[in-house]
Amino acid sequence: MDFGVYQTPTYVYIKEKILNSIDVIEQHIADRNMELLKILLKDKTTGNYIKWATDNYISIGGLYKPESEMEPSQIIENFTNVIQPRVSKSAKEQMQRTRDKAEVFTPMWIVNQQNNLVDEAWFGRKNIFNIEDGTTWKTIEDKVKFPDGKTWKQYVDLKRLEISCGEAPYLVNRYDAVSGNSRPVMNRVGLLDRKLRIINENIDNETEWTIWVIRAYQSIYGYEFQGDSLLIARENLLYTYTDNLLYKFGRTPTIIEQKKIANIIAWNIWQMDGVTMTVPYSIQKSEYEQISLFNVFGWGNDEPEEETIEAIPCKIYDWRSNTSIEFKSKSN
Repeated sequence: MDFGVYQTPTYVYIKEKILNSIDVIEQHIADRNMELLKILLKDKTTGNYIKWATDNYISIGGLYKPESEMEPSQIIENFTNVIQPRVSKSAKEQMQRTRDKAEVFTPMWIVNQQNNLVDEAWFGRKNIFNIEDGTTWKTIEDKVKFPDGKTWKQYVDLKRLEISCGEAPYLVNRYDAVSGNSRPVMNRVGLLDRKLRIINENIDNETEWTIWVIRAYQSIYGYEFQGDSLLIARENLLYTYTDNLLYKFGRTPTIIEQKKIANIIAWNIWQMDGVTMTVPYSIQKSEYEQISLFNVFGWGNDEPEEETIEAIPCKIYDWRSNTSIEFKSKSN
């Protein structure tokens, strides 16, 4: 299958290196641009770094507690292999994470079946992107046709959310989260992968392509509690952008282009306690404080009252209205 025309053998090498790589090495991102790594670690709600939010790394040192922030220095240089995809973890660690956090990753063929159902409901027919065959599928290589009254631009703008997204297999499929097998661009089945395929099929002008790829990234969302899985999800979305730019135009993105996409990813793929819809291990003073007449005139108890604290509600970004909003306001 043709994966694009590449101008020099260097492009072929880069393409093969990226498409066959499963584990993203944080040191490689830092070497390219430290600010890019910092964006991928940013919690947009608090302005701080995301939390580890798992006790799997406590043995490394006191800075790796669940409530501690995940700082760049903790995952580069001598610690660059600390964070790995679930498939690369030991069976013991996988079982522990399943027991402690109910972390279970879905095989890609099941992801494909479920995402197919989502598309069938919108298109009003079966077999849009592929034909299922048991635990595998055959990609339909013909250009996707849209039903009367619906356009490819509407499809790209559809908002999609993966709850408790882990490494985001329902959004992007650089690799099978269970087997670890990498997948070529045209055979990926994530919700964002499908949007990117539609863009690749309908646009040949790079400037217009970039505009619609940005819209595609702005349309997909996902949240995760554990910081390591969240970072991997963000990396997978960023590298998916690189994969598709290589596939379509035979070049790698600039730092500025990567930062723009990474900023969208940091907003749309965020860290959250799905039960409370708040930032894990976060507290803030309550905006409401009851004041009595006795307190006003100094007649009350001289002992200071205990401060009321509450967790910080998570914010996401509404890209069409260009403003941040609390997630819980959109989930009711």
